[in-house]
Amino acid sequence: MLSTISSYAVLVADILLLLLKVLIGIVEALYQAVAPAQEKSVSNETVLITGTGHGIGRELALQFAALGAKIVCVDINAEGNEQTVKELKDRGYTRVHRYECDVSSRESVLELAEKVGREVGDVTVLVNNAGIMPCHPFTSSSHEEIMRIFNINVFAHFWMLQMFLPGMVRKNHGHIVGISSMAGILGLTNLVPYCASKYAVRGLMEALAEEYREDPRQLNIKFTSIFPYIVNTGLCKKPKIRFPSLLGIVSTQEAARQIIQAMRRDVTEVSIPSGLLTVNYVLRLFPVKVTRLVKDFLDSGLEPHD
Repeated sequence: MLSTISSYAVLVADILLLLLKVLIGIVEALYQAVAPAQEKSVSNETVLITGTGHGIGRELALQFAALGAKIVCVDINAEGNEQTVKELKDRGYTRVHRYECDVSSRESVLELAEKVGREVGDVTVLVNNAGIMPCHPFTSSSHEEIMRIFNINVFAHFWMLQMFLPGMVRKNHGHIVGISSMAGILGLTNLVPYCASKYAVRGLMEALAEEYREDPRQLNIKFTSIFPYIVNTGLCKKPKIRFPSLLGIVSTQEAARQIIQAMRRDVTEVSIPSGLLTVNYVLRLFPVKVTRLVKDFLDSGLEPHD
């Protein structure tokens, strides 16, 4: 009898402690919303970015370089990648390295890792940015296209992590940035395989962050998941936007700025525009029909294209 009472007393104490911690967590989050954490320096970091041949990847390289980081540009497109490196060097940034690699191929990523390790050194910040976004109804998606989407948008993350995360673990220092999408938060018409791939990236990043959060030996390995909506990268060829001031197209410069800011503040996840994640979480508290009514009212998305 006494042991039972004691067990209940311990449980009640644990619940009260949990409620106190939850309250503290809410207060901390509210405080950070009005007084964000100081942005950490990246001047001593070696930043490897995939998909630097154009769009967000190119702009990330330019902005990280401006902050003093050593940049490793990776893209399968040699011409675009070379143009990015030229632009970096024209601006006076000399700590720049360029590699052409098919990140969807594990063998190619293994070769890349060996070259980078030998010629540059340990990567301390990895930005998995490369991706493709075919846009048309699901029935128009071929087997080959679906495989290509997953090879580039999902499996490339695994191969890059397998090659570069161990070096961060050895030093207990590193940061992984995974570019998902708001299409990894909610389903969108004409983007079924793409949405599935970005949901996979979201799950990968969330699970990895938890795995390392629960390991007291790896407290200095950080993870940031990014959920852009529509960014002017050239992939969104036919955007449909009813309220441009609310859900307008974001420039690659602004997207890169927000990504780097989130990384430097050790933010776990952020949407671009910033309020979309919060809106999604609130709407998920309501019946599915309510969410769909709001979605239909906003009437925003992508029209199919070749």
